[in-house]
Amino acid sequence: MKKHFAVFVFVLLILGLCVPPGFAQASGTVKGVCKDVDGKPLADAIVVFANQDNGQKYTLKTNKKGEYFSLGIAAGKYNVTLYRNADDLKANKELFPVKGFPVTLDENPLDFDLQKEQQKAAQGQGLTPEQLKARQEAEEKIKKENSTIGVLNNKLVAANTSMKAGDFDGAIATLTEATQIDATRDVIWAQLADAYRASAPKQTDPAEKSKRLQEAVSDYQKAIDIKQKAMETKKDAEDSKKLAGYYNNMADAAARSGKIDDSVKAYTQAAQLNPEGAAAYYFNIGAVLTNAGKVDDAIAAFDKCIAADPTKADAYYQKGVNLIGKATLQGDKMVAPAGTAEAFNKYLQLQPTGPYADVAKQMLASIGAPVETGFGTKKKGAKN
Repeated sequence: MKKHFAVFVFVLLILGLCVPPGFAQASGTVKGVCKDVDGKPLADAIVVFANQDNGQKYTLKTNKKGEYFSLGIAAGKYNVTLYRNADDLKANKELFPVKGFPVTLDENPLDFDLQKEQQKAAQGQGLTPEQLKARQEAEEKIKKENSTIGVLNNKLVAANTSMKAGDFDGAIATLTEATQIDATRDVIWAQLADAYRASAPKQTDPAEKSKRLQEAVSDYQKAIDIKQKAMETKKDAEDSKKLAGYYNNMADAAARSGKIDDSVKAYTQAAQLNPEGAAAYYFNIGAVLTNAGKVDDAIAAFDKCIAADPTKADAYYQKGVNLIGKATLQGDKMVAPAGTAEAFNKYLQLQPTGPYADVAKQMLASIGAPVETGFGTKKKGAKN
């Protein structure tokens, strides 16, 4: 009896081993290769298989060759989505979707070739091979442009940080590197010029100071040339204001270099480009000419400033200073040119407690003119 029982059990075991494993046959294998629009492998990309019937998801990651592989995917129809990386998966930024992909009990290959998909899309739009090539070249150009802009922006930020810290030489080095990467950006040349101009007063060697100011003027001119060329095809108010700013800063560098005529010319150009800011530019001209001892020209500049902005108090004061510089003595009395008292009084009306208020009153007293405030009161000034 015992012998027969053993044989019976052995037979059952054999029969059991012959029974096909039903669970193993309910799943299949998926695999594929993922490539980007340039035909390069997409490493660390994410491929998500989502079952259309029950919503079950399988999340797979590609290797360095862009390959993915998985066993045990339940048979059925799936929506398959490719993501560039895990971050894009979280943000639901899909690269390419495939709807209704059938997973059978066998091996199920599914490749993602974004370059071919792009070509298919273009052909679907009726593009010829030449047109497709032109589009691809344009897209590559945009891609390269965006990459360059990213690098340049980082250098601009780094240079700005250096300048705020007073490290002008560091800023100059960084911006010089930026011009070597792309010499067609006006903003880079302008900021490089700013760095040279700001560093000049820090120099103890007069020759080095002069050299840096000359570099500033030269780089501002490069920025201006690039901006003007761009404005030949596209011009708006903001472009004009930006260009005016370049001229303004170049004028300042030229003035510090002792090139008065060049400075006046640049300031005048700024005023023409940006009429809204003309008062400030004409005031700067007046200041430069005052420092150069060109009194009549300075007065004319301050008059232009006042015409552009009648409320600019400092322009009246500076005009008065230049006028009183032309005063003469007649006996023991100082006689100033016409308009001197009016200039100082106008300043006091606009700025009765301004930084130059006391000096303006003293100037009026020196020429025996009354002090007139904006409140309509009059005070007789002392005479010499």
